[in-house]
Formats: sequence, structure tokens, C-alpha cells
Amino acid sequence: MKVSKEKDSNKTFWDPMKNSGVLGLGGNNNAQNRALPKLMLLLIFFVSSTYVVYTLKLLTSSKACKDDIFRYHDSKMSAFVQENGGNLTLSSYSSQNESFSEENISRIDFYPNGKTGLEHIVFGIAASSKLWSKRKNYIKIWWKHDLKMRGIVWLDSKVKTFKNESRLLPELRISEDTSKFAYKNKQGHRSAIRISRIVSETLRLGVEGVRWFVMGDDDTVFVTDNLVRVLNKYDHNQYYYIGSSSESHLQNIYFSYGMAYGGGGFAISYPLANSLVKMQDECIQRYPLLYGSDDRMQACMAELGVPLTREVGFHQYDVYGNLFGLLAAHPVAPLVSLHHLDVVEPIFPNVTRVEALQRLTIPMKLDSAGLMQQSICYDKDKSWTISVSWGFAIQVFRGVLSPREVEMPSRTFLNWYRRADYTAYSFNTRPVMRNICQKPFVFYMSKAKMNHSAEHTVSHYTRHRVPHPVCKWKMADPAELDLIEVHKKPDPRLWDRSPRRNCCRILSSTKKKMVVDVGLCSEGEISEITSQ
Repeated sequence: MKVSKEKDSNKTFWDPMKNSGVLGLGGNNNAQNRALPKLMLLLIFFVSSTYVVYTLKLLTSSKACKDDIFRYHDSKMSAFVQENGGNLTLSSYSSQNESFSEENISRIDFYPNGKTGLEHIVFGIAASSKLWSKRKNYIKIWWKHDLKMRGIVWLDSKVKTFKNESRLLPELRISEDTSKFAYKNKQGHRSAIRISRIVSETLRLGVEGVRWFVMGDDDTVFVTDNLVRVLNKYDHNQYYYIGSSSESHLQNIYFSYGMAYGGGGFAISYPLANSLVKMQDECIQRYPLLYGSDDRMQACMAELGVPLTREVGFHQYDVYGNLFGLLAAHPVAPLVSLHHLDVVEPIFPNVTRVEALQRLTIPMKLDSAGLMQQSICYDKDKSWTISVSWGFAIQVFRGVLSPREVEMPSRTFLNWYRRADYTAYSFNTRPVMRNICQKPFVFYMSKAKMNHSAEHTVSHYTRHRVPHPVCKWKMADPAELDLIEVHKKPDPRLWDRSPRRNCCRILSSTKKKMVVDVGLCSEGEISEITSQ
């Protein structure tokens, strides 16, 4: 029955059409044939006219449309971008253009190439007026006014300024009064409250086009190119709290392994900072017993539900003594920051702390991505192990040491808690060599330059002349070696690939000089243990 009804209904539908003629015009077949050409002409004219009008409208409006989206000529869009620091959100934009889906809006980027640059970062530097005359020299080492870097040094009181320093330092400002906030930690200082509010105070200044706020201390040196490389790994439109923990296991227990230590520096994405500023003052009031600024920051992050994203290139350096062991075996990660420079010894011998860091800026400019990166190889003829920390130092060991051992930092430094032993570090370490024959011969970088014809850098490392005990091993003596020359091709895309330690190769080795090549490992190349 159902089938027959469908057939009947179809017949009912088509029969009137058949009887009344095509398009329902009626009449006989001759009238129908005469009307059809006229109808077709009218239809063609209508379609052609519509196409011409649409094309003209598109041509006249396309340039204005492009400018509205990418150049902010539209007044509403311009105001929106300024208010939100260049971060587009669905709730603010959907009313202006209903045709954009949530997925498309989240991917819109007003910057030409989508990459984060120094111009998208604003630094907030915590400083003390008592130490400013000395510590401002650390900031001068890494601050790049000519590259349009943006940042503010936040002080507790006014300091003496000099006109010739205006281009060498960020803007100086005095922090807001924090006397209304309770501080009940008997071991700390209430300046922690002032410092914890730096990101919020900086955001409230209304700086435009911000993607990241980066926090640091006045005794912190940033490798800004590597900072940019790290931040480009993350979507600045999302909530990110990026940094690293302390080298001291006890520090991390007392405070938190989930806390970014402020001296080593940390980065907060704009949307997260925008949420933080709305609740931070109330959050601070809930934690009067906390010690410092960075644990207050982490407490608020916990309330916001944002965990720490770890980047091991941020270095708090909660240690004393000589950083050599840590720097000579740097993790396979870009070097982003160095902290506590007033506490540790100069990283190069026989110079001041500032002079040592200024020397480091030479390889930093040549190949910042490869700075401090370790590579390990062997001089088979002499049975030596070679460890290169590019741009810093080279160690030559008698005998053959495994890469597993050499890539572990030697304990040239002391724990932040003087009574704590090596078990109180948050990473593996190895003791300084006890066998007098295996005490390394250290060669520090003395100069570096770019060989443009060969398209690689040439850096020289001269031996640090300190007394060595007499070794009775019957083998070549590194004490006769005066200079090691290292060739390395700059590799700005190093960290766009998966992490891997560079390889080194002995090009030539004479009694007085060794030439080494450092770079990406070729297919099948390894740091193979060899012996004579």
C-alpha cells in the first residue's frame, strides 16, 4: 500500500507539469518554442549583469578589507588590538564578524610571519636601589636598545641616573606601595610582595603588542636570542608559565619543584598575565606566610590551575664557588639565563665578573644557539678524551672516559646549603677526578671570529696554566698543548630539531696545537669510545 501511494503521488505531481507546458507557461507547443529563446536571453543578461556588479564591488573593497584585518585601519579593530595587547579572543571578536568560527579565530595572527620576536617580549626586572650602581652593569651586557627591546627595571626607591646610560638600560620605575599587604614570614623580607607584583604592574602600563612577560633579577643575564627560540615553541595565545627549578634539592623541597625561580627568570604568556592581574592582589593577601616573590607567584598560578612548563635553560644557580662543572656540561638545551652572578666566581679566570660575561658575548653573537653546547670526541693516537663546551672552555683528559661520564657535571661548585653534600643536588654530578693523571687540562676561549670565506666560526682556546701533579702514565702529555682551534658552522635552526648533542672531530693534532670541528652529527656518527 505504501508503494502504490508513492506512485500515485508522483503521478499527481508530474501530470499537471506535463499538461501545462514547460515552466508552467501554458499554451501549445509553438507558443512554447517562441517564448523559450527570449527567456534564455533574459536569463543570460541577468546572470552577466550580476557577475559584473559583483566583480566591481570586490575589486573596490578588497584593498580596504586587507587593510582592516592586517593593518588595523578599521577603528573598532584597532581599539580591540590595543586593549588586548594583540591577543585575539572569540568573545571580543565574534560580534564584529559572525562568519568566523571559533577554530579560525583562535589561529588568527596579526603579525606578518607569526614568529615571536624580541619586540613581542616585555621584561620586568626586579632591582634594589642599594645594589643598583653595581648590578646595572649586568643588565648592560644583554640589553639591546637598538633592537627595540622593551622592559622596565622596578626599584624600591629612586636612584642616581646618567644621561649616557639611557640607551644602555631599560626604563626605570618605582614600584607601587605594598604596605597594605600582610607579610608574616620571619626569615624573609617584605620586598618579596613588591617583586611578585612586577608582571601585573607592567601589564597595567598598557604596552601594546605584548605576547610574553619575562621576569628576572638585576643580577640575571639573559641570552635573548635563545629566549626567543624557547618561547617560539609555545602558543602565546594560551596560558603558559615557563621557567625552571633550583639546582638545590633542598631549595625545591622547602619551596616547590613546581615553582619557577625568579632569579633564573620565567615567562608568562599575555592571556595568563591578563588573568593574573585580575586576582593577584587578593591572592597575595591569602599567603602572608610565604617567603619570597616567586613562591607567591606560583601560589597564584596554582589557584589559576596553571602548572610550570619546564625549560632547563633558565638557570637559577643556587650554588657557590665555580660554575665550571655546570657550564662545561650544559644540558642539551639552549642557554637562556645565568643568575647569582655576584655569588659565584667569574666564569673566566683572571678577570672580573663583568669582564668575563662580556667575553661570553663574542660567541653569543656568532652562534647563540650553540653557546655552551657540549660535544665529546677522542684523539685515538694520543688516547685523549676531548670535551668541548663551545664558546666557553675545552677539557682534555688523559685516557678514555665514556660520554655518559663526561656529560655529567663535575663538582667544582658547592651546595647552596653549605652543610649539604652532593646528594642534595636535583641532578646527577660526578666528583672531581681523584687520579692525578686524569685531572683535566682546561683551555678557555680567548677569541672568536667568523671566517666568511669558509662560512664557519673560528674560536681559539688557550690553556689555563695552573700547576699539574706529575703523572707517570706513559702516554702523550696534554701539558705540551698550548692552543685548541675549533671550527663550527653557525646553526640558528639547531633547536628546531630534536635535542641531540653535537659531534666533534679531530682534524689535526700536533704537539702544540689541535684543530677540532664541531657541528651536527652525520648519519651513523657517534661519540665512540676508542683506545690505542
